Amino acid sequence: MNLKLSALCVALAMSGGMTAYAKTFKWTSASDIPTWDIHSQNNALANGVHAAVYESLVYYNSKTFKIEPVLATSWKQVSPIQLRLSLRQGVKFHDGSAFTADDAVFSLQRAMSKTSNFTIYAQGIDKVVKVDANTIDVFTKEPNPVLLNQMTELRMMSKAWAEKNKSVEPKDIKTQDENFAHRNAMGTGPFKLKEWQPDQKIVLIKHDAWWGKADSNVTEVVYTPVKAVATRMAALLSGEVDFVLDPSPQDLPRVRNTPNLKVIDGIENRTIFLGMDQFRDELPSSNIKGKNPLKDVKVRKALYQAIDIQTINKVTMRGLGQPTGALVAPQVNGWSKDVDQRYPYDVEAAKKLLAEAGYKDGFEVDFACPNNRYINDEAICQAVTAMWSKIGVKAKLRTLPLATYFPMIQRYEASIYMLGWGVPTFDALYSIQSLVRSVGAGGDGNYNVGRYSNPQMDALVERTKKETDLKLRTELLTKALALQNQDVAHIPLHNQVIPWAMKKNIEVVHRADNRLDWRLIKVN
Repeated sequence: MNLKLSALCVALAMSGGMTAYAKTFKWTSASDIPTWDIHSQNNALANGVHAAVYESLVYYNSKTFKIEPVLATSWKQVSPIQLRLSLRQGVKFHDGSAFTADDAVFSLQRAMSKTSNFTIYAQGIDKVVKVDANTIDVFTKEPNPVLLNQMTELRMMSKAWAEKNKSVEPKDIKTQDENFAHRNAMGTGPFKLKEWQPDQKIVLIKHDAWWGKADSNVTEVVYTPVKAVATRMAALLSGEVDFVLDPSPQDLPRVRNTPNLKVIDGIENRTIFLGMDQFRDELPSSNIKGKNPLKDVKVRKALYQAIDIQTINKVTMRGLGQPTGALVAPQVNGWSKDVDQRYPYDVEAAKKLLAEAGYKDGFEVDFACPNNRYINDEAICQAVTAMWSKIGVKAKLRTLPLATYFPMIQRYEASIYMLGWGVPTFDALYSIQSLVRSVGAGGDGNYNVGRYSNPQMDALVERTKKETDLKLRTELLTKALALQNQDVAHIPLHNQVIPWAMKKNIEVVHRADNRLDWRLIKVN
C-alpha cells in the first residue's frame, strides 16, 4: 500500500497542483472514466466529469434539483410536440469559436445516432430543427412530459471540431475502435481538459473565457483513480487528496473523528440490483444443458429469497445501503411503498422453489460483477455467492474493472450480473425503458442485458411514453414497477447511501446523483 500511496503522491505533485497561486482541487475514487466522448457510454461517473468540460442546454440546480437554464436561456412549448429553445448568446467553445444553433442541432442528432449510448435521453425526439442562429426546435413523436429532464444529460459538442477531427459519430462502446473525441475534449464548460492518462489521472484547468459566473475559486482539478480503497483513504488522511467520492464504510468513523476532515452523507437516487439472462436457451459454463434455469420465475424468485439483504446491509455495507424491493429509489416518480416491499429472506422457501422448478440439487451459473464501480461491489457479490451456495446454486464469480465490465455485459456475455442504475430524469420511465422494455431501437432496453421480455411490460412503457395526464402516467409507472417485481425481472438489493469524505476546508454541495457541481466547489 505504501508504494501505491507514494505513486499517488508523485502523480499529484507532477500534475502542477503544488503551485502556490493555484487553487487545486485533488480528488479520487475507485475507477477512471471510460471515455471523453460525451455520447459514447452512459456512465454516471463519466457524465459527472464530462459536465465540467461540456455543458447541456439545461441542467439540474444542485440545491433544488429543479431544471435551470445553461446553454439555453429559455424554452417554450409551441405545441404538444414542439419545444422551442432560445440559445445563450456570446458563449465560446474552448478554442474560441462561437456556440450556435448548428452545434446544438448537431449534438442532439449525434446523441440520437446508431453508435450513441445516450438514445435513452433522446427518447421520443423525432427531429431537431434550426430556426435561426440562436434558436432551435425539438419535435417529439408524441407529447413528452420529461423531455427537459432527459436533456440535462445531452451535452453540446462543436460541430466544426467533430467534423475536423473525424468524430461526427460517437465511439461505439461495443468495439475497441477509437475516435478523436475518445481521448480529447473541447466544450463550453468552466474547465478545459488539459491531460488524460487513462487509469492514472485527469487534469482539468479553468476556462477563463467561460460565459458563466462560478461560485468557486478552483483553477485546477486533478482526478486520480485508485482502485484500492485503503490507498484512497490513506491519501485523504495524509492530506494528499482533498476529497474521496467513495470512502470505505469502515473508515468513516475515523474520518468523522479527525479534526481536519469531514463527511457529508446523502441517499443517492441509484438502485443496486442483479440482472439475469432470460434469453439464451442454454447458459454458457453451466452444468445444466439444453435449458436455461433463469428463464423460470421460480428460479429467479429462489435466488432473490436466498439473499439476506439485512446482513449485507449491516456487515458488508455497514449501513450504507437502504434495502429495497423496487427498481428505483424513493426520489423517483413512480416509486411507492408497495413496490418497495421485498420478497422475504427465506432459505427453505428458496430451496422449495428450486425443487418445484426441477433443480432440487441446484446448478452452476456464471456471475459477473464490477470491482471498482459501486460501494463494496465485489464484497456484495462475494456475500451473495456464499448465500446462494446454501440453496445449492454454485455461482462462479468473476469480477472486472469498470472499463471492461460494462462493454462485456452490453455484449450479453454475463449470465447473472450486478448493475447500479441512477435516474437522472427522476422519473421511472428512464429505468423501465432501459431495463425492462424489450431490446429495440431508440433507447428501448439499452441496458436490458438479461433480455427480459414481456409484452404487457412493453405496452405499459409505450403508453407511459405518450401519456400527458401526469396522475395516470405515474400510475402506469407504478404498475410497471410492480410487474417487474412480480416477474422478478431483476433482483433489487439496495439504494446506495453515499458519504463523501473530504478535508474540512472543502466546500461542496452534495447531490443525489453522486456528482460534483464544478461551479460550486471551494478550497478555503
